[in-house]
Amino acid sequence: MAEPMKIRAQMQGDTADIKVLMNHIMETGLRKDAKTGQMIPAHFIQQVNVTVGGKTVLDAQWGYAVAKNPFLGFKVKGAKAGEKIVVNWVDNKGDKRTDEATIA
Repeated sequence: MAEPMKIRAQMQGDTADIKVLMNHIMETGLRKDAKTGQMIPAHFIQQVNVTVGGKTVLDAQWGYAVAKNPFLGFKVKGAKAGEKIVVNWVDNKGDKRTDEATIA
């Protein structure tokens, strides 16, 4: 998972509109390979954590029923322009990813 996440955050009044596109294959473990007929092993994001200005604003546990390259959009009331957003995820194989952005 070498590709970074795409994070966009803009203020709308006193609320930050945050959008995150995560690069991940998100395999369910229920699908067969078309060429070999073998089951493709499960590989999906299990834990997502987002902080804004050092405070946790989102902590989610995901399962295998989330689409490839998941998109996450949410709003945070009381955020300020210039605050740092940090997005972390961990998948079921122990792979981890952390990226950050600043609220515009």
